[in-house]
Amino acid sequence: MRVRLKVTGVVVGLALASSGVAQGKVDACQGAAGSPSWVAPGVFRGTLGGQPIALRLGPGDDAKGARYFYERWGVDLGLVPTRQGERLLLREEVWTLAGTKVTGCLRLERAGAGLRGSWTSPDGRRTLPVALAPLDVTRLPLNLPDSPGLRRLRGSDPLTFLKLNRAWVEEAGGARIREPLSGVRYPRVPGGSAALNVALQDRQLEHAANALDCRAGLEGVGEDAYALAVRVTIQRSRLVSLFENAGYYCGGAHPDNFDVGLILDRATGRPVLIPAIWPGLTPARLSALYLARSGADAECREVLTGRDLALTAHLTPQGLALTPTSLPHVVTACAETVTLPLASLRAQADPRGPYFRDLYLR
Repeated sequence: MRVRLKVTGVVVGLALASSGVAQGKVDACQGAAGSPSWVAPGVFRGTLGGQPIALRLGPGDDAKGARYFYERWGVDLGLVPTRQGERLLLREEVWTLAGTKVTGCLRLERAGAGLRGSWTSPDGRRTLPVALAPLDVTRLPLNLPDSPGLRRLRGSDPLTFLKLNRAWVEEAGGARIREPLSGVRYPRVPGGSAALNVALQDRQLEHAANALDCRAGLEGVGEDAYALAVRVTIQRSRLVSLFENAGYYCGGAHPDNFDVGLILDRATGRPVLIPAIWPGLTPARLSALYLARSGADAECREVLTGRDLALTAHLTPQGLALTPTSLPHVVTACAETVTLPLASLRAQADPRGPYFRDLYLR
């Protein structure tokens, strides 16, 4: 299983390795390869044993596209499809540190436009009824402020949209919002433009989806499997900047983490690229300035200079803060943040640019 988070030009992948499938009575849920002829991609909503669930079928024999979740918890359960004649079998699997474990079997048949059948426990001792109706997710109303990220999610990942398209919780007088299923918290800017706070909501959407995927990736992990810390590092009349740090463990050899700096236009919520403030600060120039100011020891300096150095940037009252993002896990301790003082960059700033006054004429 793979969890992916797109972060300002960087895609962080979380990979899990399997060491086998725990069989139990899995043979009872093992039919012929493929799916019945009537199976088509789609989303269904209904109940399993009286509990609300949502289920998605992928195209044809696509095992990766088949999954479901209990709406109370919002954690996906993977489904491997096979068939017995015109009956669809879906083997429910979860990942563990020892490999894949079978946790149930869905046996479904077409019932008009919907699905009917049963769920059976791996030992065969418990059977619960399943009733599902087709759901056109594109027709569902938006229960959060309308945003590009929310609309994209509704089209590209309808199950995750169903989980996250619900009321979120204000905290700290509206300065922070908590997404209830994942527990992910993210700042807002009270008094900021609607466009800015929508952009912050879209960042939180990505992190919340990633946190729920991480939880689905390994049995037994909770909210601490994906921990996000975000702080607003500067607020000016035209600019807002934030710094994100995420740490996660979704299986694999070791935990990992990543940092993302954001510089946003306060009116539009759109990213502000560094050359819009300092036209001469190319990636190569930023790398050189970072290395010149870095207090790294000899070992870390060798690591930092021996590769194309990717940096993420955010603003603080002291200056432009740069943090390496391209280092292997074993040397992430070398990824220290270096701040270039605003005064040292003034000669390279565009005095006619929209952000010059924010930083230099206060």
